[in-house]
Amino acid sequence: MHQPCANGAHLNGDAAHNGDLPLGLRMGQTDQEIVRLIGQHLLSVGLERSAALLMEESGLHLEHPAAATFRQHVLAGDWGKADHDLRALHDLLRDSPHVDPHNLAEMKFVVLEQKYLEHLEAGRALDALHVLRNELTPLQHDTARVHRLSALMMCADGAELRARAAWPGGPASRGAVLARVQQVLPPALMMAPGRLRALLWQAAQQQAARCRFHAAPRPVPALGDRVPFSLLADHSCSADEFPLHPLQVLNEHCDEVWYCKWSPDGSKLASGSKDNTVMIWDFDPVAKRLSFRKSLEGHSYGVSFLAWSPDGRYLIAAGPEDCPDLWIWNMETEQLHLKMTHSQEDSLTAAAWHASSDKFVCGGARGQFYHCALDGSLLNNWDGVRVNALACRSDGKVLAADTHHRVRAYDFGDLSDRNLIQEEHAVMAMTLNAADTLLLLNVANQGVHLWDIRARALVRRFRGLSQGHFTIHACFGGAHQDFIASGSEDNKVYIWHMNGEEPVAVVAGHTRCVNAVAWNPVHHDVLASASDDYSLRLWGPRTHQS
Repeated sequence: MHQPCANGAHLNGDAAHNGDLPLGLRMGQTDQEIVRLIGQHLLSVGLERSAALLMEESGLHLEHPAAATFRQHVLAGDWGKADHDLRALHDLLRDSPHVDPHNLAEMKFVVLEQKYLEHLEAGRALDALHVLRNELTPLQHDTARVHRLSALMMCADGAELRARAAWPGGPASRGAVLARVQQVLPPALMMAPGRLRALLWQAAQQQAARCRFHAAPRPVPALGDRVPFSLLADHSCSADEFPLHPLQVLNEHCDEVWYCKWSPDGSKLASGSKDNTVMIWDFDPVAKRLSFRKSLEGHSYGVSFLAWSPDGRYLIAAGPEDCPDLWIWNMETEQLHLKMTHSQEDSLTAAAWHASSDKFVCGGARGQFYHCALDGSLLNNWDGVRVNALACRSDGKVLAADTHHRVRAYDFGDLSDRNLIQEEHAVMAMTLNAADTLLLLNVANQGVHLWDIRARALVRRFRGLSQGHFTIHACFGGAHQDFIASGSEDNKVYIWHMNGEEPVAVVAGHTRCVNAVAWNPVHHDVLASASDDYSLRLWGPRTHQS
């Protein structure tokens, strides 16, 4: 009697217990797989002799011999032998309960498809026609693909063929055939290419996602790229690179600073103040400093909220509850584009842009809720909705936090609405993440709440900050918006990782209530805060600390 080994070989049953086996065959499954992963990686970096010695000493195969010969013949374009190898692989798989017969047909189809395309590319139309009629069509697998392939017979040349088939062409395209077959084959027979590197990238991404201070982009696997930190120890970012350290204090405003917001490209910061001005600041990403650019003046009321259009061309400025106006500034000309007033009885305290940057919504706590074009004309309105905060999703739906402690979704296309979230206390401010999946609410007497709007579920209550009935603004931060930052009535800035309720950092420096924070959307190691102490503060890495 014979029993199959993990490496695809067969051994006599008595020999399997006599201690004469190579060390690799006496290992457990995990250790055998690690040896195979190392062997594959050695081969991929050109250490062929080392890989051969490892396999010889361990008695293991990198892949089943039938899979190895199949790989060799596919890469050489020897389609007759590759077809023979495929039949051998089919015999190994046919009785497996985990292999779908459809997938076996797909393996055959992928090989014949490559053979057909290579014949066409080389100008061998009769050979290609033979493959189409006598090999591909009789499979009776994916008839629609067969019809698309037959249409390629009309291509004038190789360039047109490659374009219409979305196929890279030539011998270099054969690797894709192996990759598609490997999706069907069990890894015990044929490992996916670069498997060890893929596992290490996964580990690196997971470590970065869990890192307490990792605000930078997480590792992205690409052929030949290196993991951006050492694999020899668990990754942990230093707090020195996190926006905890005072870089700059800006005292140009002459009254309370109620709001601040970065432009979408991270190059400018806008700040709004009780002193009736909007100030624009240029950001130097090398020096990590802000410099005063311009004061946008003429506002009749203090500026309590700002919204950049997604394309960065316009800036909406809104005021406190008794303000009936919206001011829209053209940030390319730095001139007033429009002062919008529908009624002196209005209260326009909140605004949000559609993704197209040509429409916006605005509203306030007195019951105004308007959908407007860029020229200020009223496209539609919703009567009686008392709005505290607004956000626009990429699909055009509008989220509005109202005075009934709710967040509702509104569709101005068909004038439908539905309830998403119900809080027990007033929602004072609201921020939607870039993926349109998570909503950050500053709730009176409760602090900051994170909601999953798809599941309509409260994900987390963040602890530590002080929030009564003042309007405090929070924001998402970091390259993957893994962090949450918020102002606080105790004069501090609080920062949390999305995965934990306790703050990872509490930043002190302001002497009065911190009304708003803004994390730079491009330069992820920089954070700005606005306070009732008449100042803006810039926070960043220790290396640039003032």
